[in-house]
Amino acid sequence: MLDTDLKEQPELESEYDVVIIGAGPAGSTVAALLAEQGRNTLVVDRARFPRFHVGESLIPETYWPLKRLGLIERLKQTAFPKKLSVQFVTDEGVETMPFYFHDYKDHESSQTWQVYRAEFDQMLIDNAQSKGATFHNEAQVTDLLTQEEQVTGVKVKLSNQETRNITARLVVDASGQSGFIANRLKLKQTDPVLRKGTVWAHFKNAQRDPGIDEGATLILQTEGKRSWFWYIPLQDNVVSIGCTGDMNYMFSKERKNSEDIFFQEVERCIGIKRRLTEAHPVTEFMTTKDFSYHSSQPAGPGWMLAGDALGFIDPVYSSGVFLAMKSGELIADAINEAYETDDFSVERLSQWYPGYKEGVDNFRKLVYAFYTPGFSFGNFLRQYPQFKSNLVDILIGDVFKPEVAEMFTVMQEEIPELADTDDSPVTMKK
Repeated sequence: MLDTDLKEQPELESEYDVVIIGAGPAGSTVAALLAEQGRNTLVVDRARFPRFHVGESLIPETYWPLKRLGLIERLKQTAFPKKLSVQFVTDEGVETMPFYFHDYKDHESSQTWQVYRAEFDQMLIDNAQSKGATFHNEAQVTDLLTQEEQVTGVKVKLSNQETRNITARLVVDASGQSGFIANRLKLKQTDPVLRKGTVWAHFKNAQRDPGIDEGATLILQTEGKRSWFWYIPLQDNVVSIGCTGDMNYMFSKERKNSEDIFFQEVERCIGIKRRLTEAHPVTEFMTTKDFSYHSSQPAGPGWMLAGDALGFIDPVYSSGVFLAMKSGELIADAINEAYETDDFSVERLSQWYPGYKEGVDNFRKLVYAFYTPGFSFGNFLRQYPQFKSNLVDILIGDVFKPEVAEMFTVMQEEIPELADTDDSPVTMKK
C-alpha cells in the first residue's frame, strides 16, 4: 500500500519552461519526458495524492509509453492483476469466447494490468519527479496569465491558501474531464451520439473466473441492451463494476439515487447478477454524466491540451489511460522540438494532432457500433471475417495504422453515424 502521509512540498519558482495542470497519466507522462530533456517543468494538481480515480483497466498498447517511461519492470513487481483478455457477455447471458491478446500478438505487451489508479498515478508522478520534474499537489490553478491572446502562465492557490503567479513558456492542460482551458476558451464540444451516464462502485467477494481469465475485463449487456456493465478485477479481492447507458434512461425522473439505479440494472443483467451473489460494495456509488466530448482544437498561443482535457470517448473499450499517455508522449515530443527549433507557433505545437485524431476516431467509431441497436459484431465478423484483425487491433489499442479504419467503410452500410464522423482537419486559431 502507498504511504498516504503528505510529503513536504518543494519550493516553487516564479518561472518554469512548462507548467502542467494535472498529475494524471497525461500530465505525468508529459512531465517525465520533458524533465528527461532538461526542461524546467512544474506539475500542479488540486487533489491530495494519492487519490482515488476511476479508469482502472489498461489496454495492451499502453505497454509502449510505459516502456519509454522505464516503468515496465516496476509494474511487473506490483500486485496488480494481469489482464490477458477482454470478454463480451450478451444481453441473454451468453458468454462469447474471450479475445486473448496473445493470440494476435506474440509479445509481452499482450499481457497488461488492472490497476488501482491511486497507486498507478502515484507511480507515474513519482517517476516524473525522479527525472527532475517539480510536483505540487493540493495546488489549484484558478486562472490563466495572459498577454493579449498569449497564455503566459497560471495563477495557483496553494494548500496554505497563498496565491502565486507562475509564468511559463507553455501551459499544458492535463486537468482531466474538468477541462480547465477548454471550458474557459469554450472549446469543449459534446458528442451528440454518445450522451451517456455511468454509475459505479468497488465490490468485494464478487465472483471471478478461474485461471487465465481471472483478470479479464468483462463487458456485459443488460436485457434489451438498454445499458451495459464493466467488470474489472482488482487486487485484494476487489472488483470495479460500473453501469453505463443513455442519460435519459439512466437518470430518468422515476429513478431515485445512484445505488438504486445500479441495482435496478443488475436485475436486468444475467451475467452480472450471478457474479454479485456474495458481493458487497466497499465504496460509495459514484456517477459521471454526459462524458463524451472533444475540444475543437488541441493547442493555441502558449497552451496545449492533453488526455481527457482534450477529449474523452466512452469507458467501453478502456481507452482512456492509453490515449492520455499517448497524447502525453506526442505533446512532450512536440514541446522538445519547439525548444530545439525555437518555434513555438501554434502550427508547430499542433503537428502531432491530425495523426492522433485519426486513431481516436477509430476508437470512437467502434464505440458507435457498440451502441447501435440491432448491430452485432458476431454477425459482422461472420460476414466479413477478414476484418477480425482490424477489430482486435482497436481492442488492444493499435489504432494508428492506416489499415485499421478499412472495416468502417463496410460497417457504415449498417451504421450511418460512421459516415458522419468528423474526420476533417481541425483549423487552429492563431
